[in-house]
Amino acid sequence: MIGKIIFSLVAFLLFTYIFIFKLIKKNDTTYLVIIISQAIGILLNLVQILFNVLNGWFFTIIAYILCIIIPSVVLILEIKGINSSELVSICISKVYILLGNRRKAKEILMNLVVKYDKSYNGHKMLAEIYQEEGGMRKAIDEYVKVLDIKSNDYKSYFKISKLLNELGKKDEAIEMLTILSKKKPELYECSTMLGDLLIEKEKFKEAINIYIQAIKHNPENTELYYNLGIAYARTNEFSLSKDCFLKAIELDNNLHSGYYRLGQISLLYRDIDEAEQYFLQSMYGETEIKSFYQLAKIYMIKNQKSKAIMFLNKATEVSNKFYEMASEEPIFFSIKNQIVKSKSDVEYIESKKEKDISDYLDNTYSLTKILDAKKNNGNEKRKFNE
Repeated sequence: MIGKIIFSLVAFLLFTYIFIFKLIKKNDTTYLVIIISQAIGILLNLVQILFNVLNGWFFTIIAYILCIIIPSVVLILEIKGINSSELVSICISKVYILLGNRRKAKEILMNLVVKYDKSYNGHKMLAEIYQEEGGMRKAIDEYVKVLDIKSNDYKSYFKISKLLNELGKKDEAIEMLTILSKKKPELYECSTMLGDLLIEKEKFKEAINIYIQAIKHNPENTELYYNLGIAYARTNEFSLSKDCFLKAIELDNNLHSGYYRLGQISLLYRDIDEAEQYFLQSMYGETEIKSFYQLAKIYMIKNQKSKAIMFLNKATEVSNKFYEMASEEPIFFSIKNQIVKSKSDVEYIESKKEKDISDYLDNTYSLTKILDAKKNNGNEKRKFNE
């Protein structure tokens, strides 16, 4: 009986403390859940004392959990500086998210950040929900609040940059990513995104510096070498570009876009056999159709017209884009009547970055061919005059 009385006294004191100092003073209804659980435990204990029923070990353990353990855990967390109300709200929100009720989770989190404006987890979860819903501006606002609370949350910093980029605010994204890359140069996602934006803005030398610094921290990252190769190519440093693409395919021998770029650079150096081998290795995925087209040109140069027709038709049968291109290319004029037009045209889509570097290398190759032709004509005229 004495044990029951002591239990009741301790339970009542904990109940009073939670009720006055948490529920009333903080004006936080989240503690109401704890108050109700304590009340149930105290009532269970009184029933055991007054009516001598429900005395089994199961009901005793339940009473201890509800009256002593749960409020004690709350007190310990509060002493350690952990807001138990915030923790409960976060946990409940996560449950709602798992159940697919994002609206209810958002409602709980909004109430939380109103009560506790410095709730790091509350603002961060809200930002993530807004981001998933497509509310990019609201997500940015919440991520900014996250950084106000915890300035070294570099992942949130990167997410803001990403959202700014998606909103078309590329200069602001570049500014943030530049700061982040100096603080966390090992964060390769940041370097990759920053490099892509700089290339898009045609700031190739700046992109090269970013990729070089990132590679120091991620020496085995295929994407960084590939992107560095693109940046070098855009500054006409084709030898350095080739080295980067070779390193990229050394790290990933299934990098078919790397083989395709090497094929294009080999064409610039007039190494037709090497270009042929690289294009043959690039025949997979998004580079496959383009590789067919390039191989058709190579076989025309080699005067292997049957092979040229076969590979060209593999490309034109998929997309009329390549049929139209082939119809305008002088190299294919002699086989024009043997080119097959696609019956079910498929739109050929590639990323802007990949399209830009492909076009640049193709155009550079075409330009060098014109310059070579003019040079050869000039030499022939000089010989004739002599």
